Amino acid sequence: MKTSRRDLMKMGAAAGVAISMPSILRAQATEARTVRMVMGDLQVFDPVFTTSDTTQFHGLAIYDTLFALNAELVAQPQMVGKWALSDDKKTYTFELRDGLSWHDGTPVTAADCVASIHRWGQVDPSGQLLLQRAAEISRRDDKSFFIALKEPFGLVIDLLANSAGRQLFIMREQDAKRPATEQVTANIGSGPFKFNAALTKPGSSVTYDRNERYVPRKEQASEYAGGKVVNVDRVIWENITDPQTAVAALQAGEIDFLLQPSADLFPAIESDPNLELQVLGKSGSDYYARINFLQKPFDNVKARQALLHLVDQEAFLAVVSPDPKYGGTITSLFGSGTAYSNDENTGWFKKGGDPERARQLFQDAGYSGEKVLILTPTDWAEANNASQFLAASLQKVGVNAELAPMTWSELSARRENKGPVENGGWNIFITTQSDYSLGNPIGSSFFLANGDKAWYGWPKSEEFEALRAKWADVGTLEERKELAREMQRVWWDFVGTVFLCQAVSPSARRTALTDLVTTQGEYRPMWNMKKA
Repeated sequence: MKTSRRDLMKMGAAAGVAISMPSILRAQATEARTVRMVMGDLQVFDPVFTTSDTTQFHGLAIYDTLFALNAELVAQPQMVGKWALSDDKKTYTFELRDGLSWHDGTPVTAADCVASIHRWGQVDPSGQLLLQRAAEISRRDDKSFFIALKEPFGLVIDLLANSAGRQLFIMREQDAKRPATEQVTANIGSGPFKFNAALTKPGSSVTYDRNERYVPRKEQASEYAGGKVVNVDRVIWENITDPQTAVAALQAGEIDFLLQPSADLFPAIESDPNLELQVLGKSGSDYYARINFLQKPFDNVKARQALLHLVDQEAFLAVVSPDPKYGGTITSLFGSGTAYSNDENTGWFKKGGDPERARQLFQDAGYSGEKVLILTPTDWAEANNASQFLAASLQKVGVNAELAPMTWSELSARRENKGPVENGGWNIFITTQSDYSLGNPIGSSFFLANGDKAWYGWPKSEEFEALRAKWADVGTLEERKELAREMQRVWWDFVGTVFLCQAVSPSARRTALTDLVTTQGEYRPMWNMKKA
């Protein structure tokens, strides 16, 4: 039998295909176990340095916590294996569980935990309270440490597990010794995912790999607690800022998950059999305008009161969430669904708002045409639309309101500026708070009213802070409810912030992506999910 040149070429091609098949199959298998998500533009990697949601998502991926809240909001051990309280109720002793190691292979030690608590305590309300009540926080040996209190204080475990503000992510001692005002950039944690610096493209994509060394707890995953089991090999965050482009990528299968699709695109998602809307943050989000107390005109309480009367919450809701099943109005400082929600001092709320009252209050404040600059995140459709609507509402009552368009990551950096508008400062930005977190005035930065030490906007009310300080020592639910009413009365007098509406924001996913963890709060963990 004679073999032609054409036959030889066919045989060579077939051999080439056969040789390449294993690598193709490996690539296909890797892609099948890779989840692509749109979670926001990650610019700051240190979850102690900023409260930005995207940074907190990053923290949940690569770091771990000593304790965590389960679905019943009960604190459960996470990195801690055993803990005990002394007979005099003044000393808590903690022992780390076995199998904890950093992504570089070195073991997690008690010294890492002590340093992390001290750094977290520089900026987080829960941490600050813990440090105020502690006489000493020190290591006993490599695996155990203690917190000695000045007086008995029953909220220690709750503070360590708090998820209403910055979670207590445990970092390496050398990283945690850096001041909280300086960013940690090493991205080496002990959590269920490892940060892949080689494949990360700043501004374009961020890559995480499954941490093969991670030893999950044996308990079932429940909110932020339990076994953090990773069922995929890799997660890639794609930075897609245009809402329509993001949904098109979801429909085409180029991404698997979209954290916050634009509400006007819900019908397109719901009509696609391969996609599904899912509410992962069960308590919903409360939209609010954060006001800069340091600059005119809102350094005057009457100008802040004017903004309170100006807002038409139902109109804002229509802008943020056109489908009424996804939202409502909110008047209580303590949210709509917490144990402390109440109606104290809410006479300012009026259907349709009260523009004429707002106009008069701006005049009473001595407003004389100063520019009111609203930081406007162009890559967050709801906040972008709400910012434009707020600017138009202000302009109608004679306020010189102007938008400053930027990405959310740029906004997160700009809001730190305490200077006047002409020096890069600002007057207002719109953001959200999970409704559940408004039931925790000692754990959420939202409630701070201690001026320069408060969260962005730097509200100040000594009367409110004195009331807030009592919260940790009030013993019964009824006493806390009464204290909440008094706190709310004072808050709406000095107007610490202004609510715009409440909305439930569903995420969108391909139906092949399942078992995502639902939480009360707004921080999204990535463990547990599966991709078919």
